[in-house]
Amino acid sequence: MATLARMTNQIKMPTIVLASRNRKKSGEIAEILSPHGISLVSVAEFPDLSDVVEDGDTFAANAAKKAAKTATFLSQWAIGEDSGLEVDALDGAPGIYSARYSGENANDERNNAKLLDALSEIPPEKRGAQYVCHIALADPTGDIRLSVEATCRGRILAEARGENGFGYDPLFLVPEYHRTFGELGSTAKRHLSHRARAMERFIPQLIGIVRE
Repeated sequence: MATLARMTNQIKMPTIVLASRNRKKSGEIAEILSPHGISLVSVAEFPDLSDVVEDGDTFAANAAKKAAKTATFLSQWAIGEDSGLEVDALDGAPGIYSARYSGENANDERNNAKLLDALSEIPPEKRGAQYVCHIALADPTGDIRLSVEATCRGRILAEARGENGFGYDPLFLVPEYHRTFGELGSTAKRHLSHRARAMERFIPQLIGIVRE
């Protein structure tokens, strides 16, 4: 990755807009991109831009729609990112509905409470789950130029641990570290998370596209 970072220093990288108003998510992605000389801004900086309705039936469909709509409206390169938690015992739920799992007024606290309730009768050994992240890149005309997906396997605990991260992070145990994403610091998460793994695939291809 160090060689890749040196390469980006020789290329004029465009500022990319992230189609998300989630400041924690924007900060996490910006932190991953920064060493490569890639500047990221959130759509929160553009108050005239309406939220994109996430009505796709897959993470890929939602990510592509967010990227294309944002790029077209702003005439800028845009990243659409859709991610969520898939729990084995719940047949993949909450899945694409992760952010709004607990209903219209969903937030992290309510979503986590609903998940714990849904798994209340499920033993620890059957609480396998995975985080999924899909990232799509649209050029300023709205054409999707790149699309990648990655996952991170773990297990859902019976109670929250740690105050780092967001979403379901305090409940998501990474077995090899015996800690949740809520307990792990940002440095570890930059290498382990579904989003970090997707970005690891995304960045070299992004740079190749820009070099064209």
